[in-house]
Formats: sequence, C-alpha cells, structure tokens
Amino acid sequence: MKPSSGAAQAGGAAAAGQGATQADGAAVRSVVITGASRGLGAALAEALAGPGVALHLLGRDAAALEAVAARCRARGAAVWLAAVDVTDAAAMAAVLRDWDQARPVGLAIANAGVSAGTGPDGAPEGHDAALRQVRVNLEGALNLVEPLLPGMLSRRQGQLLLVGSMMGFRGLPDVPAYAASKAGVWAYGEALRAAHRAAGLRVTVAAPGFFASAMSARVRGARAGGEVSAEAMAARLLRAVARGRGRVVSPWWLGAGLRALALLPPGLGDRLARLVRFRVEPGG
Repeated sequence: MKPSSGAAQAGGAAAAGQGATQADGAAVRSVVITGASRGLGAALAEALAGPGVALHLLGRDAAALEAVAARCRARGAAVWLAAVDVTDAAAMAAVLRDWDQARPVGLAIANAGVSAGTGPDGAPEGHDAALRQVRVNLEGALNLVEPLLPGMLSRRQGQLLLVGSMMGFRGLPDVPAYAASKAGVWAYGEALRAAHRAAGLRVTVAAPGFFASAMSARVRGARAGGEVSAEAMAARLLRAVARGRGRVVSPWWLGAGLRALALLPPGLGDRLARLVRFRVEPGG
C-alpha cells in the first residue's frame, strides 16, 4: 500500500482543483474512493487527481486499479491502492484506519456497486444476486463511512459523497434488490447529513441516471433520460460536492418523475412502473 506519484501534467489540475474543494473553500488533500478500478469510480479518481492530492483507491481488480493509478499519477497525484472487497468489514476498517491516521481523509466517496435484475429469459434475479447487491451497494457504503466517521467528526470537517441511483426513488419491477440497496444508500446519507452537519460533516447524496459503464451495458431496453459518459457524470457529482450541495440528481427531471411516481396510489404507481421494463444480462 505504498504510494506512487508522478510529475504534474497540464490538464489534470483543472479537474482536480474544481473537484478537490470543500464547501468552505479549503482544499481536499486526502480522498478515498471505492469501486475505483473502472467506470464512474475511475472517472472520479482521474477528475480529482492533481498535484498535492493524495488518492486512496479501493477495488477488487488489482490490475485495473493500477491502470487507474497510473493515469492519476500522470496528473500529479500521490496514489495508495488496496484490492479489498467492500463487503469485508474488518479488512476495510483496517485499511481505512491506517490511511486516515497517515493522511486524514477529507473526502470519502462510496461508489462501489453491482447490479442484477430480471434476466434475458424473464426469470427473477434470485436470492444470491439480490443479497449481493445489498451487501456491496449498501453495506459497502457503511463499511467505508463508519470507520472514517469518528475522525471526521473529531476534526470537525470532512465530506462524503454517497452514490445512489434514481432507481432508489421508486422500486422498478426488473431491479427490486438494486432499487432497495440504493434507496438505503440515499436514506443513510440523508440521515448522516441531518445528524452531523453542525459538527462540520458535509454529505452529498447522488442519484445519477444512466452513464456509460459495464453495468449500464448489460441493460437491455430503453435508457430513460439517455446516457452520458462516466466522465460527464463524474464532473456533475464533483461540482455538487465542491458547492456543498446536499443532493445531486442527474438528470433532475427524471428524478422528479420517479419521485412523483412514488407518491401515487400503489395501484396506479405500479401500473405506470410496469411501463418501464428491461432485462439485465448476467454479470457483476
């Protein structure tokens, strides 16, 4: 878990300077990101990378994680890596305690996630797949935040970005466990913000729509709201963090629609939800 660093390159500092800023204007020098080996996590890491930034990246794929680290080093960041499963609470706590003691964490991003759903043959996702989504998506977020929370509170400063999903606003028929796990992430973040804002903790809960990723590529069906690049979504989320916003929903109108759907009488809401059908190819 030794760091790697490299000389700064032009272009990296702009993204890092914008993203690595707390609501009070102070620079965030130490950042932890889960699910950083690909997709949105990798895009967040690269956007935050810059001179003076210490990135701590977690993921299960050591080789992919190192490739992301190399790109971040090229932007001038120092990088620490840990190939840890976010569902392993003891391993996560040990790594995070070491990192926080060495370089107090200013921003922690709970991004790790998996998905499943109704299969191409119309079969339900099944018990094992449902449990894994809850463990990775929701328990994984807790396993990141809880070991770091005491230090942030004692220092009276720190930021959290919890990546949920619009599908957590209203359970959709083909992704029941995914929706449940992301609803839990959203509620957890809202509760943390309400509980600890006076103690200096800033919490941003995010509900992104579709963005380009291996997870999104496995969805067979219409992508409501369209699909943006992982880099574009990362930029939107980091702008919200930099501005100290408590919530970010992108695209906002799709989130508003799903919120409204959840307020309808169950029968009507269910009928409308059944209009949004898709299939999910097997995968992580």
